[in-house]
Amino acid sequence: VDTPHQRQRGPRGPPPPPRPGPHRDSGLSLHTGVVPFVALLLLQRRPVAGRPLLVTGSGCPSHGLCRSNVQEQTRRQVAVLNATAQELFSLYLKCQGEPFSSEADKLCNPAGIFFPTFRVNRTSERKEVMVAMYKLFAFLNASLGNITRDQEELNPMAKDLLERLHNTTKTTRGLISNLTCLLRKNYNIFQVDVRYGDSSKGKSAFKKKQQGCQVLRKYVQVIGQAARVLLPHLGPS
Repeated sequence: VDTPHQRQRGPRGPPPPPRPGPHRDSGLSLHTGVVPFVALLLLQRRPVAGRPLLVTGSGCPSHGLCRSNVQEQTRRQVAVLNATAQELFSLYLKCQGEPFSSEADKLCNPAGIFFPTFRVNRTSERKEVMVAMYKLFAFLNASLGNITRDQEELNPMAKDLLERLHNTTKTTRGLISNLTCLLRKNYNIFQVDVRYGDSSKGKSAFKKKQQGCQVLRKYVQVIGQAARVLLPHLGPS
């Protein structure tokens, strides 16, 4: 996002039908000043402050109910992201040239960047897992927007890389849409606290490349864990 570590508020639609008060389990952020998703998911395709995008994914029809295959669709999306993460990172490094190709361990060390904390495991409650996943993939979606914008500027002829970035973003957006449906339908959760990292706007070409490789390196490390944790929770209730 253009403002570092900013919590953003999307526009609010009509209030939902009356229902019991929200669940307030420990570890879930369901408070004022968070990112709301009302009727359908509100998120950013490109990380521009104050410009939310209304997503109408195939798993979340306009009347707000999840389709019958939403859990299987979500499983497939997580599996695709897990299977392609390393290839995306490797191709990214190749397209950045030196010194990134030969010094990836040093330059792409993600220790100094913000990335959502992922503390859930297979024994965590399903709702806690779904909220953690939403935070992770909302952050990733915004980060992919930054990276794609930078690569369109820095490597406009890297067609394979740009295509992979666009495809990963498309899959991530569909996954977030499905997670939104599941959170709304199963837990009456309408807002989640999402924290984003630094925007790369205004940084040097080297810093843009480095930030991208740090985020993608961390993504490779986390997506496998996320898949192992989430997939068992997407079986029959």
